[in-house]
Amino acid sequence: MREIGIHQIEGFSIGHHQDTEAATGVTVILSPDGAVTGVDVRGGAPGTRETDLLDPVNLVEQVHAIVLAGGSAFGLDASSGVMEYLEKKGIGFDVQVTSVPIVCGAVLFDLTVGDWRVRPDRDMGYRACLNATSEEQPVGSIGAGTGATVGKIMGMDRAIKGGLGTWAYQEGDIKVGAIVAVNCLGDIIDPSDGSVVAACRTDQGFGNTEEILIRSAGENKDLFSGNTTIGAILTNADLTKAQCTKLASMAQNGYARTMRPAHTMFDGDTIFAAASGKVKADTSALGAMAARAMEKAVLRAVREAGTLCGVPSIKDL
Repeated sequence: MREIGIHQIEGFSIGHHQDTEAATGVTVILSPDGAVTGVDVRGGAPGTRETDLLDPVNLVEQVHAIVLAGGSAFGLDASSGVMEYLEKKGIGFDVQVTSVPIVCGAVLFDLTVGDWRVRPDRDMGYRACLNATSEEQPVGSIGAGTGATVGKIMGMDRAIKGGLGTWAYQEGDIKVGAIVAVNCLGDIIDPSDGSVVAACRTDQGFGNTEEILIRSAGENKDLFSGNTTIGAILTNADLTKAQCTKLASMAQNGYARTMRPAHTMFDGDTIFAAASGKVKADTSALGAMAARAMEKAVLRAVREAGTLCGVPSIKDL
């Protein structure tokens, strides 16, 4: 298994648009020819769009775009701009009078960073589509990861900057990649050696979110503000919706290995999995590759993020 760029997975293009002063943005994954897609939602506070369509028992088989955005529930508006862009291109589900693009999406909460009054909207979603490319992808404080932060259990003044990360692998003709905006409540751990990459800051260094959370078990804490990690697995494999759903489920292992804790009631952790249908592949093997790619993408997102709006990055610390 060798490392490749996520842009090398055929059938997809990726675009970003962001407002760095307001600290929010959008990442869009376009699949103009359609991609069979599944989803796995494990966090207790998700903000999603059109995920019911991805249930294997439902009609639509292919998705034309996946939108990852900041702005909490307000950020779901960015998908309207993606719909507009695709409809103008004649891309979508043919309903005789027009084509209806199938656009799924998920949002993260970044309103407590930058200017909360600015959220990803229709225009930002449209501009992200205009910026979409099949070339090498930027990472860090860009797109949906612009206002992302991690390690927030002691408050935003103790947080560390999160960001957007990608990673991809190839085994034979099979390609699997992950793209993720890391905005978790918890700490970031490198599973290769168990070291802490980023965590809530204390006067002595890094804190331990799990221990703090456990010690507060008897309290009714409001930890909602500022969380949710959202991402997607892209592959050139030929899969059904049920298989894509399983792929997204196995990719959640990448979250669990790198974010401690993951899938809390205060996170809306969501992963999509989209397949462009080029080669036959074993679902379990793809899932193992996806989990590894997601691990690396999460770590890269935090390590490549830059300081923004007073929230320090690991690079600067």
